[in-house]
Amino acid sequence: MNGAVLYSILSVLIISLISFVGLLFIGIRQDKLKKILIYLISFSAGALLGDAFIHLLPETISNGFTTTYALFILLGILIFFGLEKIVKWQHCHMPVNKQHVHSLAYMNIIGDSLHNFLDGIIIAASYLINLQAGIATTIAVLFHELPQEIGDFGVLIYSGLKKKKALIVNFLTALTAVLGAAITLLLQNSIENLNIYLTLIAIGGFIYIASSDLIPELHKETKISISIMQIVAFILGVLVMIALLALG
Repeated sequence: MNGAVLYSILSVLIISLISFVGLLFIGIRQDKLKKILIYLISFSAGALLGDAFIHLLPETISNGFTTTYALFILLGILIFFGLEKIVKWQHCHMPVNKQHVHSLAYMNIIGDSLHNFLDGIIIAASYLINLQAGIATTIAVLFHELPQEIGDFGVLIYSGLKKKKALIVNFLTALTAVLGAAITLLLQNSIENLNIYLTLIAIGGFIYIASSDLIPELHKETKISISIMQIVAFILGVLVMIALLALG
């Protein structure tokens, strides 16, 4: 358990530091940034699905797949679907004015904090299964967070925050991952099979994020050469997850 605690906290702290990545891309033109991120998104989609099906699912259904397990996976999909709906509903139903810009920042902070909180829960739950699952999940989350944190930083800048303040706010929201991990680790001994049910929810969340958020974004690019490179990046994401099986 001590190992799970140490690795979980170290992992979520590393994930939290990713919030500073936006500063590296602030001077890059939007079109060039999009070209860079599209391959990162492809890799992330492969890594998330690879982690879900290669690491997390086999570990949680080792004693047989039940209807309860299926329902928790569906619950994970529902949770991330609901989170996205709440954030997008707020964005789409407010008129474009100065107040809307500030509201956009607030909604981004709230949505990002909740998302990072869930990431912390998922990472800790994975380490409670075993080291291999924890590392695989951390890598999958890390590559998913890179493009997201760049986007979050851009939203905060657009909303009127200075660069320094935007970085601090983005980092503070990222630290909610530490809170999520800590709560999971503290409750582990109080709730039987907590890590299994949280991992099933994580599987549903990863499937939803990769299939509903990331892959549709990739379909916006129709150029054959770029599409092929997207597929290659996706496969690389899966291969990294397969390579991590060697840790077992």
